[in-house]
Amino acid sequence: MAQARRIGMYLLLIFVVYTIIHSPARAAELVQSGFVGISDAAKSVGAFMTGLVK
Repeated sequence: MAQARRIGMYLLLIFVVYTIIHSPARAAELVQSGFVGISDAAKSVGAFMTGLVK
């Protein structure tokens, strides 16, 4: 099981490096959209907590 996980991690790393080299603009877009999603989620949790306090 541990070896399968290691192989999966290597494959994921190879895919990420390939994507960055092959299309850096698209890779940057994906990272940016990921951070926007995390930011939106944090804002939503903050709004929820604020609503609980009021």
